[in-house]
Amino acid sequence: MTMKMYGSRITFASLALSALLLGACALQPTSAVAQMTSVGIDCSQIQALGIMKQDNLGAGRVLIECGIAQGGRPEKTSVLPLAPPNVRVSNRSCSSSSSCTKSENMVFANTSNPLNIVVNYNDHNGSSYSGTSFSNDGGTTFTEISPAPFSSGHGTNYGDPIVVYNTKLGKFFAGDLVTGCGGFGIGTWTSTDGATWTTGACAHNGGSDDRESMWVDNEPTSGTYGRMYISWNDFNVGVGALSVVHSDDGVVWSAPVRVSNTNTFIRDVQITGSPVGATRFEGNDSTVFIAGMDEGGGGCATRQNLMYKSLDGGVTWTSVTMGARFKPICDGLCSSNSYFAQVNPIIRHMGWGEPGVGPNGVVHYVFAGLGSNGDPGDIFYTRSADNGVTWSAPTKINGTPDAAFKEQWMPSLSADAAGGVTISWYDRDKATSKCTNVSDPGCSYMRVARQSSNNGVTFSKLIPVSGLIPQPAQTDSGVVSCYAGDYDYDTTLNGNAFITWTDGRRSVGGVHVQDVDFATIPVP
Repeated sequence: MTMKMYGSRITFASLALSALLLGACALQPTSAVAQMTSVGIDCSQIQALGIMKQDNLGAGRVLIECGIAQGGRPEKTSVLPLAPPNVRVSNRSCSSSSSCTKSENMVFANTSNPLNIVVNYNDHNGSSYSGTSFSNDGGTTFTEISPAPFSSGHGTNYGDPIVVYNTKLGKFFAGDLVTGCGGFGIGTWTSTDGATWTTGACAHNGGSDDRESMWVDNEPTSGTYGRMYISWNDFNVGVGALSVVHSDDGVVWSAPVRVSNTNTFIRDVQITGSPVGATRFEGNDSTVFIAGMDEGGGGCATRQNLMYKSLDGGVTWTSVTMGARFKPICDGLCSSNSYFAQVNPIIRHMGWGEPGVGPNGVVHYVFAGLGSNGDPGDIFYTRSADNGVTWSAPTKINGTPDAAFKEQWMPSLSADAAGGVTISWYDRDKATSKCTNVSDPGCSYMRVARQSSNNGVTFSKLIPVSGLIPQPAQTDSGVVSCYAGDYDYDTTLNGNAFITWTDGRRSVGGVHVQDVDFATIPVP
């Protein structure tokens, strides 16, 4: 895809985008010098091309090279021991902390063999930003595949991971943003076992795609059984049109459907649909949902949650707003890109969450927002009992009393056909001091969860998922400094919730690095 800009023709097909925005965090550019980056982008065109709003790994490199964003740099952090029973997913050894940024992930299990689990995540290693690990023992151990299977086949890989298992086709389908699909589009790979992968089709030949998400309809009674969906923001259309494609075989993908008004930027949060075995609420075809967010122009502006719904297999969509606009978590603005809000000390987070669907037309959504009485951030849950038409008032789901240092952020949610719901998030409940620098004790956090056995009517007490985690640093000069992963997409299968997160308990050269860890907890 191409785009005309000031009379010249700019083609993202030439993008070798050596690391778009794996977390673009920078001051708005004042007087960008008109110079070409190593990936073929003129620095004077950054605003016009929507680079400042993009959150993939390739955009970050452009901002770094144009002198707008700062890459990671070396620093020392304290050492804490690894606490079992968490399992390290990203177990590639690192020669230094500057080549060991591994975070942002999606996990999915083989429905025919639940012991076979795949995690796709960002891993900056050389020129690629892709990492893939698999388990054949239900998550007791993981093997990180080397070389990374998605680092070849579709040009340069810039991450933004997605993965599902298609029961009808008997294959895993995974994808990332790549230069080989139209310049900066969505490439896919396939595998029957999670260990050996084959280069697949381009789900979208795009010039400036960003933050894709994926879902598959694995219900055999559905009229769209086996259909896969990918949603994303297309910055070659309008201001970043929320878009979706679908495929029944993974080879031929539909033309993009523009879900949102192309003149209003709506962030793609996550696509999902009815779980296997759930009672269908509106006809035999599975309902598909896309959670989106109006970010209000970025920064600390108020946000608006929206839910888009399709009843015809992704062909047409309707939308509804969920609640009122809300104040976001905003400890400050990312020093390298003031569009993005920051969770101190280095975490870009705009409040994005995750939707999930249970039985009998119940739809769930969880997100993060500003707490009350000086609390910097809380986790909020909202529920629809009529297949996404109306929504309950958001309620705080983390049990921590409001306090100045006890921050919660970046939640994930999974649901099953029996009414089991699992919500997990990052939690600084143990903090007793302010978090400013990565070495501050108040920056340590845990991954925690709450669960429901009755389709979200009531939830259990807090469940510790991890031990105490020291805040990891970001010392990789090829990744923007304001970054520790943008999302963690959990899933559920056969009564188990699979949870992955960015962990900081491994120290390399005295620096706590970003790793991906995994845990399984039973669904009540």
